[in-house]
Amino acid sequence: MIDIHTHLLPGIDDGPATLEESIALAKACVATGVSHAFVAPHIQPGTWNNKRSNIVEHFELYRYALQRLHIPLTVSMAGEVRLSGDVLDLLEQDEIPFLGTCNGRRTMLLEMPDGSIPVGTDRLVRYLMDRQVQPVLVHPERNKAVMEKHERIRPFVEMGCLLQLTAASVIGEFGKACYQTSHLLLKEEWVSVVASDTHNLKGRPPRMDAARAFLAQHYGADLADELTLHAPARITGMNLVPAAAA
Repeated sequence: MIDIHTHLLPGIDDGPATLEESIALAKACVATGVSHAFVAPHIQPGTWNNKRSNIVEHFELYRYALQRLHIPLTVSMAGEVRLSGDVLDLLEQDEIPFLGTCNGRRTMLLEMPDGSIPVGTDRLVRYLMDRQVQPVLVHPERNKAVMEKHERIRPFVEMGCLLQLTAASVIGEFGKACYQTSHLLLKEEWVSVVASDTHNLKGRPPRMDAARAFLAQHYGADLADELTLHAPARITGMNLVPAAAA
C-alpha cells in the first residue's frame, strides 16, 4: 500500500519526538503492508513553523536512517498544510512541499480546522485550483461541521477537491461520529484515498491493514485496492509496476 499522510519525522511536529520512536513507527507501517509512505509534517505558521526548505533536511536524514537500518519503507516528502491565508504566501514563496502531480496539477494535503469549515474556504480552494494546485482535503470525517451534516463537504467535491479519510476512522477507532461520517462519504462515492495519519504507536498507530481489510469486506476488494494503492499512486504521480513485470 501507499500511505500519503504520515507523521514519521522526529521532533518536527506532534509526531515522534525521537529518531528511535520514528524508526519504530516506520517498522509498524511496514508491518501493516505499507511499502511507500509520504511524511507530511504539520505546516501551520505560529504553531508548527515548518515549510519546504526546512523540512527537507529532516527528511533526508530520516531517509538515510531508514536505508542504513535496512527498513523496507520508501519515503517521500510532503506536508499537511493548515488552511489559512498563510497558504497564499507559502505558495508564492515555493515553500509548500507538494505530494506530486496529477493530471497536470500539483497535489497538496490541505487541513481544515477540526471544529468548522471556515468562511472563505471555498475562495481559497478556487484560488489554488486556478493556479493548478489540487487540494486533497485531509480527514474531513473528523471535522465537526461535516460530522453534523456530511453534505457540507459536497461543494468542495464538486469544485474538484479530493477527500482523504483516516484509516482509523474507517474502522471506528476515532469514535462513532467519525465512523458514521466516513461511511456516509464512502457511500456518496466522494472519497478518493485512505491514509493513516499516523503519529505514534500508542494513540495514533498506522491502521492501514485493518482499514483495507474492512473496506474489502464491506465495499469489495477493488475499492479497497483503489483507495489504498491505485489512487494514492495517481495522486502522487507514481508509476506502479505491474506484478508480472516486477
